[in-house]
Amino acid sequence: MEVYEAIRTVLAVREFESKLVPESIVHRIIESARLTASSMNGQPWHFVVVQDRDTLVDLGSVVSSGPSNAHAAFAVAVAINKSSPFGISDASRAIQSMVLTAWSEGVGSNWTGWIGMAQVASLLGIPDSLDVIAVVPFGYPAQVRTQGKKRRKQFSEVAHRERFGQPFS
Repeated sequence: MEVYEAIRTVLAVREFESKLVPESIVHRIIESARLTASSMNGQPWHFVVVQDRDTLVDLGSVVSSGPSNAHAAFAVAVAINKSSPFGISDASRAIQSMVLTAWSEGVGSNWTGWIGMAQVASLLGIPDSLDVIAVVPFGYPAQVRTQGKKRRKQFSEVAHRERFGQPFS
């Protein structure tokens, strides 16, 4: 899938088929995060891949915005070095790389949770020097709901040329 097509069509997936994602695709998704650019090449991230069903169920119960983690083929907890001033932005870029790579392989996902997820850190043995900023569940979508149609603001509402308020056309 072409990158622009992935961006144009990707949607948040919260319901997954009970089908495993091949290990080669899991590895490719994580590798896309590792290869993502980061500020000053600091790479302040860590990715904990969870495939154990019981742990996925536990993640589904401790991440309030992510009960879908319980039904995913796998999930990735993303943690950043607390000392990094660029950690959140760098890890956000890495998460988007994973989401788009997964989508290009027919695998859906959705960002769940937000910073300060102490229960996730405890469950996964993540040290105190790191902050869990997200848990991203992955799996094959239970239903295909997209034809590339999204509810987004009009281009003219968000794109400006040279100065705010000057139309970009």
